[in-house]
Amino acid sequence: MTDLVFKNARIVLEHEAIQGSLHVKDGRIAAIAEGPCSLPGAIDLEDDWLIPGLVELHTDNLERCFEPRPKVRWPAEAAILAHDAQMALSGVTTVCDAVCVGFYDDKQARLALLSQSLRAIEQARAKDALACDHYLHLRLEITDPNVVALTEPLVDEPSLVVVSFMDHTPGQRQWQDLAKYRQFQMGRNGKTSDEFETMLAQRVEEQVLYAERHKRELLALFAGRSLVMASHDDTTVEHVDEAVRDGITISEFPTTMAAARAARDKGLVTVMGGPNLVLGGSHSGNVSAGELVDEGLLDCFSSDYVPTSLLNAAFIMHRRHERPVPEAVATVTSTPARVLGLSDRGRIAVGLRADLVRVREVGQAVRGMGVWKMGRRIA
Repeated sequence: MTDLVFKNARIVLEHEAIQGSLHVKDGRIAAIAEGPCSLPGAIDLEDDWLIPGLVELHTDNLERCFEPRPKVRWPAEAAILAHDAQMALSGVTTVCDAVCVGFYDDKQARLALLSQSLRAIEQARAKDALACDHYLHLRLEITDPNVVALTEPLVDEPSLVVVSFMDHTPGQRQWQDLAKYRQFQMGRNGKTSDEFETMLAQRVEEQVLYAERHKRELLALFAGRSLVMASHDDTTVEHVDEAVRDGITISEFPTTMAAARAARDKGLVTVMGGPNLVLGGSHSGNVSAGELVDEGLLDCFSSDYVPTSLLNAAFIMHRRHERPVPEAVATVTSTPARVLGLSDRGRIAVGLRADLVRVREVGQAVRGMGVWKMGRRIA
């Protein structure tokens, strides 16, 4: 494996940023030095940032590559490769692909999507065609009548590392504002007012019948397995208390300041979507990621539905919210790596994997100008 030397870089370390050079040998970081470097052949970063490769806990991008337009299904292998390329170009070197289990919103094609995506990822991995390291994140819709039966065959999937418990019943959590839910559903699916009311009643009935029972059954299914578990759209202190009771360690996308404060008090890791920060607020009308940053209540970002939002969120946190660069970069690198138990990446330190991103500031945005995984350029 070819050695690399980067010079004239603003290198973001765990607790500080330095101006200097970095040496990669055999896919690992071999040396870091402050000051100028005159070594022939060194790659001149021209004062760009050099940060660790991004670690993504939750992205819906894979599903979007499978269905680029409503009711349009892209071929599985092409979808996987497109998703992988988009993540790599966004600076991501380790990604948890979030796939929904459960037919919320009548999307029954998602089960076929899951099996197809797993097969396609394995095929691409066998041919060394993937740029990023891929893991699986199952999003479990606990109100679905069949979610337990659908999950059972997946618990021994080798790439499975994260499960999240979702309840999208209208009138609570993400959709506590029924007016916004009505606008979202009728605008996206073209439902009539009567169809919307029928669907609303069905969702509420399914929650009463299934939500708590399925959550108990799923927790029993995961008992004793080394999985990271997340709650989704915590809204109340009681939601956070339930998560702690169930052994959950991540609060994904809390919708209120009260829930975010409770998550911090209880020691949960709080994850918010990068698009929320980039856009300056939640499209569902919930608490903004910026408010959580300002209150010191945010630990990680996920790119959610826009891959490039992960890198931009870190630098918006630094510039707009005046957080130190190492702290902001940690939200998309070292903290998610720690959550996943991946101690060999997420930081720039001697001996760790040379997963690196060259970052250039372009006006109010940033762009990855080069991405390396274990010293090999992938974008």
